[in-house]
Amino acid sequence: MTATPVLSFDDYKTLDDDACQARIVAARAKLGARATILGHHYQRADVYQHADLTGDSLGLSRLAAQTEAEYIVFCGVHFMAEVADILTKPHQVAILPDLSAGCSMADMASLAKVERAWREISEVLDPDEHITPITYINSAADLKAFCGEHGGIVCTSSNARGILEWAFARRDKVLFFPDQHLGRWTGYLMDIPVSEMLVWDPDEPMGGLTAQQIKMAKVLLWKGHCSVHQMFQPQHILRWREQNPTGMVISHPECKFDVCKLSDYVGSTDFIIRTIAQSAPGTRWLVGTELNLVNRLADQFKGQGKVVQFMAPTVCMCSTMARIDPQHLAWCLENLVEGRVVNRISVPEREAGLAKLALTRMLEVS
Repeated sequence: MTATPVLSFDDYKTLDDDACQARIVAARAKLGARATILGHHYQRADVYQHADLTGDSLGLSRLAAQTEAEYIVFCGVHFMAEVADILTKPHQVAILPDLSAGCSMADMASLAKVERAWREISEVLDPDEHITPITYINSAADLKAFCGEHGGIVCTSSNARGILEWAFARRDKVLFFPDQHLGRWTGYLMDIPVSEMLVWDPDEPMGGLTAQQIKMAKVLLWKGHCSVHQMFQPQHILRWREQNPTGMVISHPECKFDVCKLSDYVGSTDFIIRTIAQSAPGTRWLVGTELNLVNRLADQFKGQGKVVQFMAPTVCMCSTMARIDPQHLAWCLENLVEGRVVNRISVPEREAGLAKLALTRMLEVS
């Protein structure tokens, strides 16, 4: 196919949603099996409806790698498209419809800050001998590469405990980034005292810790969080329980420690979906995770008499993922029809190799 000049997004900005939806369907039909659209659980409904595959970030990348599609259009955020590029076949092209769709949590840990932390820790002890770096899947590819290079590993919210157990079998400490809450909750489930899980503040010299604190800490928790899950508060649960004494509370482990402790269940996005799906008809649920997913679950199980409510009283969604709208998806797909790739995500070869090493360790452990 001969490439034509790229279609400008300026021509799509003013298109109404109905026009975009029709053009997405038409472009999708022309591309056929050449393109696979991935839709993350937190994606807005008007984009999610077009997904060929739905799920969480790692699961989607692994599913995409099993297809022969030439184009992998990831309706998620930047780090997810990076993982797709790393795990898919060489001929497959990862695309993010809007490059501004990032992750505030991932942005809280940069390679420069992690490397500085590693150097500062080395003033107290040899980190390559004593510390296993673990990065949450919600992080940039260069941080996954850092872990690959330093004997570290990647984790997800569903396998974090097994990954920490693997790490402690090799070295006596862990540096966990970028989400402190997932790290703290996982350590708590492993009976690690909270006093031995200290927060490393990358904006403070030595992370704001003394040499003695670094030596005694079992887990160094990066000072990072998810802006969505950070919104949920213990009082949201306590107030709801007063009105729904027989109801159940389920939260994502990216929530604050006190929120997780007050919940009946804590688990990954897939765990939340499965638990509510398998519950008895007529049950009531308060859910501490992203709004688009909670609304989708509420609609899905309404017919079974299940009431699924969002935990926070205010609207709280993944605003960066929401930047992928029908306009961007239509623009992306119609450029592909014309033989032009826009917004390709390509991880440099060396970085991709080291990141894949850390990801492969995780998959083997899991």
